Amino acid sequence: MTTAVHSASRLYFLDWLRIAAFFLLILYHTGMYYVTWDWHVKSPYASAAIEPLMLLSSPWRMSLLFLIGGAASGFLLAKLARGRFLRERSRRLLLPLLFGMLVIVPPQSYCEVIEKLGYAGSYADFMRLYVSAYHGFCRGDDCLDLPTWNHLWFLAYLWAYTVVLALLAFLAGTQRLDRAGERLASLLAGPRALLLPAAYLALARIALKPYFEETHALVDDWYNHAVYLPLFLAGVLLAARQRFWAELERLRWHALAIALAGWALLVCLYSLPEAAYGWRGFGLLAAGVRSPFQWCAIVALCGFARRHLDADSAARRYLTLAVYPVYIVHQTLIVGMAMLLKPVRMAPGPEGAVLVVLTLTFSLGIFELVRRVPGVRALFGIAARQGSGSVPAAGPTPVSIGKDALADDKNRGQSEVARIL
Repeated sequence: MTTAVHSASRLYFLDWLRIAAFFLLILYHTGMYYVTWDWHVKSPYASAAIEPLMLLSSPWRMSLLFLIGGAASGFLLAKLARGRFLRERSRRLLLPLLFGMLVIVPPQSYCEVIEKLGYAGSYADFMRLYVSAYHGFCRGDDCLDLPTWNHLWFLAYLWAYTVVLALLAFLAGTQRLDRAGERLASLLAGPRALLLPAAYLALARIALKPYFEETHALVDDWYNHAVYLPLFLAGVLLAARQRFWAELERLRWHALAIALAGWALLVCLYSLPEAAYGWRGFGLLAAGVRSPFQWCAIVALCGFARRHLDADSAARRYLTLAVYPVYIVHQTLIVGMAMLLKPVRMAPGPEGAVLVVLTLTFSLGIFELVRRVPGVRALFGIAARQGSGSVPAAGPTPVSIGKDALADDKNRGQSEVARIL
């Protein structure tokens, strides 16, 4: 791995963070099989044992991805005309989303209705119901919405936020957005870089969370939109502000301490008796613990990554290309293999390790297959090969950060932060 050069025009550390966050999804979604929280299928050994570990990443993981997705979009918007920007992002997001909803996701729902409702029909029978938007798979008032995007909800949200960004760029102009980025970077200096975003996240949680549960259904998910859209736009505005990322690096140890303390307190809150949740001030207390943890974890990760991972390598280039297809297929592999392994009645520890290893192996194997088929690559979000006539999301030329790009940037390759999301 080459030496980090912070004045270079690529934010390699964001590539590494996005890679790590998406691969963390494999661990997290495997964990969802073993905890008491509702999920598509459940292990017979499900318990609260690993829920504290799940809480270590659940408050910040998707928020970090939206911040990075915004940074990628900001770089791309600076390179392309607004119309072309929207077309490129729509192609890279909507095509895999639609393909995933029709091909990748249905096996998850099929396994779910088998386990929860005892459905005895064939997969072909189920697919006829799936594509006809059947809404009869219910347990009381809880009905399965079909068709669904399940874990691919992130792509739908990212596309919707891309449309918002394109509209803002049209109304305000890129120069105004650039000035807004400068002002935001100035505002988020010193302790304010920790305090202000955490305060906003706490306010959003207090004001909206009691009334809008997290649905991932796009049209009614107002609390999540209040969190993810501002983080996405912040990524757009701050992507090219080296002083902002340098500030996060400077604050990394402070942020890590706050994040770890927040996680410990959050675990304590989740361990309280259920009667404590009815206390009038519990929501305020939970927001005061969770939101600083959420933001400071992001600051710590960005700060340490910029310090130690802001460099290119063959591994980064390979994993940057692989991570989108792995994200698309991983949850279906977990759900399907979990159902196949149930009759074996393996102990949960070894079984979980087997699920993680096989999911990684098969996900990367699928990537290696589909990357070699031009007509299939686009369905998994893999950028067209150079020379094919289409422009990858990140483009084949360096992505500049203001005017401090190094003269030899063209020889260093480019960040592929926008290649996937």
